[in-house]
Parts: sequence; structure tokens; C-alpha cells
Amino acid sequence: MLTTLPLFPLNTVLVPGLVMPLHIFEPRYCELVETLLANPDTEAREFGVIAVRDGRSVDREGVDALYEIGTGAVLRTADRCDGNLFDIVTIGSRRFLIHAVDTSAPLATASVEFLDEPTSQINNELLQQVVRRFTTYRSVLGGRFADDNATAADLPDDPTVLSYLITASMVLPTAERQSLLGALDANQRLTLASQLLARENALISVLSAIPALDLLTSIHYPN
Repeated sequence: MLTTLPLFPLNTVLVPGLVMPLHIFEPRYCELVETLLANPDTEAREFGVIAVRDGRSVDREGVDALYEIGTGAVLRTADRCDGNLFDIVTIGSRRFLIHAVDTSAPLATASVEFLDEPTSQINNELLQQVVRRFTTYRSVLGGRFADDNATAADLPDDPTVLSYLITASMVLPTAERQSLLGALDANQRLTLASQLLARENALISVLSAIPALDLLTSIHYPN
């Protein structure tokens, strides 16, 4: 079944479960916040976050600059500041696939299909491997994480939740993070994540190439 969602393009990938603060200043998005706040059903205060392809511009290329799979963002809090501007906090809810985009109004909307999270059988060897590599990744980054003493025992047991935690935590180019978001299921996502973690750990170890941005730190993404 298709649903209409207002679209919010960003130069980053939102994943289910990730808390994302945003500073809202464009009139069309301020109006969106007002509309969402007027909805008494707090769980229905949802819009679609869709990533912009690296090196592309929505202003120049329109919908061709966007990926096809995004994540619903549910508005949790909104603080008005400096007149009609807002500082909001959202949380990623569920993935969606764009079927069509309507750009006839200032605020683009899309007909989307929400994607199920298939229950997949996770190979125990893969699970142990990705947990080990992710624990190493967090360890080598040290105090850059909110909890630098976290261990494998602190990670979620649910493979889907774990796969999204790793997707949100790794410092990656947009295209690679989008590939993780778009994986068919947790098994495919964890397989890809394990490969990326092995590469990143090797780069950090051999080249001392520490990522420049810690995505577990709250960041305000301007719209």
C-alpha cells in the first residue's frame, strides 16, 4: 500500500532507531513542522528523510539527485527559536521506497511504500565476526564514542537492531551507508557491514586514518 509523505532531503542517511536533531529555518520546512505539531496523533507526526547523492544538488537536478530508499522521521520535540524557526528532535522509524515524487508545491511529497523488515536466519559465525569487528572499531576510536568502555555484551541481541546500530555508527561515504540502509534484510546488512568494518579497521590500524566525524555525537543538520 502506498502512502504520501512530505520529503526532507539531507546530505546524510537516517536509519531506523537513530535520533536526529535538526535546525529548521526554510519556510516550507517550518510550515511542515507546524502541520506536524497540529496532528494530535504524535506517532503520525512523520516525514520522509531521503539522502542526496554525493556531489549532486537537489536545486539543480531535482529528484534525480535523491536515492530511492529513505527512512521515516517521527517528530518527537520542537522548540521554537528566533521567530518562526525550530530546533527539532526526530527519530528514524521505518524504511520506505519512493514510487513517485510530486514537486508541484514548494514542499515535495512522495508516494512511498514502507518496507518490511524480513526475519532472517543469521549465521552465528557471521554474527560473532561482525560483533568482534565492530567492538574493535569502537575500541580503536577510543574516547570519540559516548561510551568508550562499551563491550560486545552491551550490543543489542536483535540482529536487525544491531545492523542499524552499526549502520548509524560507522563513518562512511553516503553511498556506502545507503547500501547498508537498502539491504534486503539484517543478514545482508550485517554481511556488508562486516566487510566495511574489516576495511575501516585495517585503514585505522595501518594508516592511523581516524575518521573525522563521530556520528554518535548529536549533530544539527541545517536544512
